[in-house]
Amino acid sequence: MAGYARKTVASPKEVLGLAAEVLPACIGLAKSRDSGHGATYIGEEGTVTISAHRHSLYTEVTAQTDQLRTSRMDYEIQKFLNRLPYEVGDLGGPGSGHPT
Repeated sequence: MAGYARKTVASPKEVLGLAAEVLPACIGLAKSRDSGHGATYIGEEGTVTISAHRHSLYTEVTAQTDQLRTSRMDYEIQKFLNRLPYEVGDLGGPGSGHPT
């Protein structure tokens, strides 16, 4: 299993909304469980659980997968986390050297 973390200015609702939009489209995962602070997605690529908790000005986002760090799903989860804005005014998204 692999775990990832990201700090963002986005609210937990925004993080989980983006996950609901992006993860089914890019990896083909379906939401199997959700709450106000997290969601679990499953599919052929495996399982990932996203949690988002607000701490003052930032939201701590964690993603736990049941795959190796070298799997396609883990690569896509890392790309998803990089889409989250880090600071106020940050657009988030890949760096200039990475395709979208």
